[in-house]
Amino acid sequence: MTEAFARAKINLTLHVTGQRPDGYHLLDSLVVFADVGDTVRAELAERLSLEITGPRAAELPASDDNLVLRAARAMGGQAARLTLEKQLPVASGIGGGSADAAATLRALAALWKAPLPDAAAVLRLGADVPVCLAERAVRMSGVGEILAPLKAPLPSAWLVLANPGVAVPTPPVFKALTCRSNPPMPDNLPDWATAEDLADFLAGMRNDLEEPAISLAPEIADTRAALAAQPGCLTARMSGSGATCFGLFSAERPARAAAEALRAAHPGWWVEPGRMTG
Repeated sequence: MTEAFARAKINLTLHVTGQRPDGYHLLDSLVVFADVGDTVRAELAERLSLEITGPRAAELPASDDNLVLRAARAMGGQAARLTLEKQLPVASGIGGGSADAAATLRALAALWKAPLPDAAAVLRLGADVPVCLAERAVRMSGVGEILAPLKAPLPSAWLVLANPGVAVPTPPVFKALTCRSNPPMPDNLPDWATAEDLADFLAGMRNDLEEPAISLAPEIADTRAALAAQPGCLTARMSGSGATCFGLFSAERPARAAAEALRAAHPGWWVEPGRMTG
């Protein structure tokens, strides 16, 4: 049996800079990961199958178009028994499905001792799959296929992820976007020595999908505000197309205290603290 961890992907920034003739949007995004996520396990078997377990299993059917099975077919579709332990909310803006697909590719490559699919095949699985497969902090542009490593390591920091229990599919959020040609981030990103430096930089950047998502799910604004109000939170913003928001913290203790406070105040929310990785 082989196993791969599917870390949550966090868009610290998400600038929508244009739209191609085929409808795909051009992005400029600072992407990091958190040590919170799903787990994919793969075993040799007589046929290809998928079982979904974990606390979020009821939200995700093991249907033929599940990204885990699509990733397995991209690897050649040999026989394997796949198990997805689902911890991350579905349709939540933190790349859960894409991270699961990337983890499936890694697990099956190890199980079958086979190479990963080429870049085009990986991108066909979804715009976020390439960055989830790389699983490192990058500047992501194009439609998600251009990954530029950061010039300096990330500062030590923690993230608190909070989702109000609202699934926000990506297409309606893009449809609600009024301007599709927005400024990108600066050409040269600064070096961030501390989490405070990173927060100062983020204060001047955007997630262009945040307001469209809030127009569809006002609970996102409440979630962002609740994170921002926690002691030690340096900045709070929505990730991806929502509805998950993140709070940036400089250390573990205030992050865990904030997560406990949010869980107590909002028992219906999904809330997880995690170290920023990548």
